[in-house]
Amino acid sequence: MDSIQELINLLNSADKKSFRQFLQRKNKREDVKNLHLLDLIETDDINGLKKIYNSEKNNDAYHALRKRLQDNLLLFLSQKTFESNHSDSYDALRLLVVGRFLLENDVIKIAFKCLNKAERLAEHLEQFNLLNELLLLKLQYAHLPGAEDLEALTTRFLRNQSDMQREAKLNMAYAYLRQELQEIHLKGKIVNLKTLMLTTIRKYKISKQDLMTYKSIYQILFIANEYAAIQQNYGLIERYIHRTNQFIQNQESKKQPYIFYHISILYFMANFHLRRKDFAGSRPHLKGMMDLMMTDSRYYRLFYLRHQLLSALNLFFTGFADDAIALLQESLSNTKQTSKPEDIEDLRVCLTMFLALCNDRGSLKQLTLLTRTDAWYEKRMGMLWTIRKNLMEILVHAQFSNIELAMSRLNSFQRRYKKYLLKTSEERVLSYLKLVEKYLLKPDVAFEMTYRNKVLNQLGWVENNDIFTLSFIAWLIARWDKKTTYEVAISVILDKNYIQNMH
Repeated sequence: MDSIQELINLLNSADKKSFRQFLQRKNKREDVKNLHLLDLIETDDINGLKKIYNSEKNNDAYHALRKRLQDNLLLFLSQKTFESNHSDSYDALRLLVVGRFLLENDVIKIAFKCLNKAERLAEHLEQFNLLNELLLLKLQYAHLPGAEDLEALTTRFLRNQSDMQREAKLNMAYAYLRQELQEIHLKGKIVNLKTLMLTTIRKYKISKQDLMTYKSIYQILFIANEYAAIQQNYGLIERYIHRTNQFIQNQESKKQPYIFYHISILYFMANFHLRRKDFAGSRPHLKGMMDLMMTDSRYYRLFYLRHQLLSALNLFFTGFADDAIALLQESLSNTKQTSKPEDIEDLRVCLTMFLALCNDRGSLKQLTLLTRTDAWYEKRMGMLWTIRKNLMEILVHAQFSNIELAMSRLNSFQRRYKKYLLKTSEERVLSYLKLVEKYLLKPDVAFEMTYRNKVLNQLGWVENNDIFTLSFIAWLIARWDKKTTYEVAISVILDKNYIQNMH
């Protein structure tokens, strides 16, 4: 997408009107073409260059105009963000800016009051970098009448320097772990999570106490959750969930300044219980999420779609398919321009899956709305998500008798992902695909006992004990069972004795 268009998409109708007024105030000459360019970009006019400049020699002028428009957009967004953000951290930053201005203009008493209030806010929020700026400013003007004692200021400054170093180490460790995750996602690197965590903690000299903050717990859970998703085994991160539970219980009274991290932690915990088929255990965390989201509209908008996704999955896999489908449809109809594309795609693919499992042809329409390229999905959603999406596409077309299209998608899938799956020791996906291919080539194979046993044996594999993987296997079972795929999936997921009963 065009970089200027991406910035424009962050503006609502009122913001766009304000931005036009912003440009008009800045324009000193009548022949400035920035408003004209803005119109062309908003209407997606590909011949815009010719309409602004007639000669090809004016390419440089056109690009200079684009650069100025982008700079003005960034300036407008920065001012808008600063003016409209009412969080405590922004309040502290405003007070710092005002305090510095007052000190420079010899309004000393009020300046120090502003800086004292800003320091209390920044300290409460653990905004160590902001505290550093505040304390440096106070030290700079410590010679003025009414200033704090220099020794006390120096002690606080040095203590904050230590806190900054601790946070920097945690951020470096987090960055390193995220990089390792990318290696796992995109290149199939084999990593043991426990070993990786211990190695990272030692590498960056992080103490156990350093890990006992909302931010560090959030970062650890993010990494653990991603790792479990890749391995399709959430049992691997149970120890981290247990420690998080203990931390949350001890920190309950201090949650307000860390609301983003707290909501994120609850989301990871809800997802953990969901993926472990503990639907009752997932719901309290979802309720906790919503309670916190309702306290601030910013966080409600940020987490709304993710909360709806987990809520719908809980409903669907506990037998309330119609309610789950309605919830997703309503959520998709309420998406905003500012909604994250990843969250929308998550809802869309989930709705497609729900409809397909219930044998609803509406799943075909939903497939057509998943319009991003595989490369985009791999980069933004991850390899596992993209592989599942492509497998689902094959099954949906097969389910509604588009056999040739299903075979074409299957062959494309093998060409693109076979090497990756072999490299990551995911032969089980290829084994599953062979069973699908056999069915597509000869549907009657579903009634052969040898074929059925191969399908049912996949239910017994530990690495297949995931609600999504089980749903894929349920699709094959439904080819010979006189039930919908949804009914089979519910039985497979909720009935611990299902395999014995089938045999």
